[in-house]
Amino acid sequence: MSTVKDVAREAGVSVGTVSKVLSNNTTVKTALRERVLKAASDLNYRPNMAARALRTNKINIVGLVVPDITNPFFAQLALRIETEAAQRGHTVMLTNSHDDPATEERQIAALLEQSPRGLIIVASNDSSSQLHNTQVRVISLDRRFHASPLVSTDHAQGSESAAEHLISLGHRRMAYLAGPQNTEVGRQRRLGFARCVARHQTATPGLSLDILEGHFDYESGEHMARRLLAAPPDIRPTAIAAASDQMAIGVLRAARDMDIAVPETLSVMGFDDITLASLVVPRLTTISQPSALLAKEAVRQVLLDGDAPTNDALIEGELVIRGSTAAPPRL
Repeated sequence: MSTVKDVAREAGVSVGTVSKVLSNNTTVKTALRERVLKAASDLNYRPNMAARALRTNKINIVGLVVPDITNPFFAQLALRIETEAAQRGHTVMLTNSHDDPATEERQIAALLEQSPRGLIIVASNDSSSQLHNTQVRVISLDRRFHASPLVSTDHAQGSESAAEHLISLGHRRMAYLAGPQNTEVGRQRRLGFARCVARHQTATPGLSLDILEGHFDYESGEHMARRLLAAPPDIRPTAIAAASDQMAIGVLRAARDMDIAVPETLSVMGFDDITLASLVVPRLTTISQPSALLAKEAVRQVLLDGDAPTNDALIEGELVIRGSTAAPPRL
């Protein structure tokens, strides 16, 4: 098992410098910090948390609250956060709110009893519980938790990119499957897509958009897709964009069951770029959320020293074109 001395030797620095980096002391220069973190990662170094607790009277824990750990995006994000925190000598304590504000409040209270260095919270919805009487730093991730700083993908920008892609392919009859509007994520993704379509409508005859609202899951996407695709071929959409990859995969399932070819007859787009998006057939065109960058920034901010300022950080998503989108069929 590697020790602090091993890490110091590998990085070519003193043991004191390693200790400063692993305790997130911001006085260490960036280049030196990165060198130490790389050495720790290469040596698979893990701090002795019990020994540290005896020295400092606290264990370096970061609390993480997610709405639904069965959602592949949140599972992927949690793994990234765990990895990022471990590189900084911290362990992550994960709880699941089940998209319920009351459960979320209980989980946060339980985490605070562990005296964590900070909390990273993906809010259940806009009705999330308040945090009372705590000096613990709180960072919102993906969904804002009240007034705490937010680290997030620019959801509106990502949805605009999705709409631009479909319009550029020649689609004119489009549908958008929105996520729940009691979340900022659901509203921002819907806003971005609708705003892009509205911007093009004056110069693009026949461009229309039908919006349905559901949940960020497979069943919701399939149910709404069946409603849309039951219409006659000359009026049903030639492209369906969904607010999540799970919804989009539900659309693919409905299209397959209804013998509607994707992408020859129907183009389908998602949002998130979960692992399954590149495994389904056809592979899903989507907006990729930069989960590694989101995790890195959230952990960086939650571990800032003392009164160091935190701030909102919006990171652009990336259009990933795969096999589920193409030009619309000729009538």
